[in-house]
Amino acid sequence: MPSLKSHVVSFVLRHSRKKAFSSPENLQRWIAYARKTEDHRPPASLRSRFDVTTRSVDGFPVYEIAPKGGERKRILYLHGGAYVFQITSYHWGLIADMADRLGFGITVPIYPIAPEHDFHAMFGMVGKVYRQILDEAEAQDIVFMGDSAGGNMAVVLTMMAAEAALPLPSRHVLISPGLDMSLANPEVFEAERNDPWLGIPGGLEAVRLYSAGIDRSDWRISPLYGDLSVLPKTLLLTGSHDLLSPDNLIFAHKARVAGVDVEVVYEEGMFHVWPLIDMPEARRARDSIVAFLGSETGIYHAKAGELSLKKPDRGVTARGLASPLRS
Repeated sequence: MPSLKSHVVSFVLRHSRKKAFSSPENLQRWIAYARKTEDHRPPASLRSRFDVTTRSVDGFPVYEIAPKGGERKRILYLHGGAYVFQITSYHWGLIADMADRLGFGITVPIYPIAPEHDFHAMFGMVGKVYRQILDEAEAQDIVFMGDSAGGNMAVVLTMMAAEAALPLPSRHVLISPGLDMSLANPEVFEAERNDPWLGIPGGLEAVRLYSAGIDRSDWRISPLYGDLSVLPKTLLLTGSHDLLSPDNLIFAHKARVAGVDVEVVYEEGMFHVWPLIDMPEARRARDSIVAFLGSETGIYHAKAGELSLKKPDRGVTARGLASPLRS
């Protein structure tokens, strides 16, 4: 049963953030307001606990949280925000928790967002960041982690790296990822009614702003239709009150059919990106992430929850498109 705090958070979201996604006009207003207050810098509490450095890639900051002594593993964390909102304190809270509990180094690119920038600028920048990480670490020690839009970017970035014949990350952690922007699945319309946060009209506007005219069913926008066989072992976290959840479950099934080892944490009653919020369900979700990533190093041995899926396969693969990761 969902916790009392999750009900409170859900109520607050439905009467605040849900409005941003209720129409294209509302999303534009929320973006304009956000630009006046957004601050991508890590909070002072994080800087006091970890060795944090900053560099610039394509004129955008990249934060590096240094690993604990002797640890080689690295996480590339791609934050969510519908491609139009900046990283938040909630993201930094999760990042700090993972750095503390896992001891991995964590790379956090503050990638260009829409509408000021588009798909090509986003992936041009994060592609360069990944190439730099590969100069410093073995692919077997690299993890892609992302929430919401960042989860989409993690999958697309891996597919682009595969096309460019680059070494691929060893694991994915996808938190409420957006994996199909085509609206081909009618279940998402029913899911929208239960979602206290996301809405289809505003979501489509966000996609329009960042997609640079690429069709929504193209794998670069909807990686559900890409070559899933190139993906690494994956932990996917999704909740029953997230409009993205129906597509997430289809993705997990298709990926398994393609030979990918996928573990799914499916939390009843949970809304979009709930692991970022301080509440009991988020603590369980974070335990699952630590279990998934720490199992090989002996940090944590509990097994993440897994859901058996029997969703119908659909969609086609799409390969051979230009990638900003090509040399």
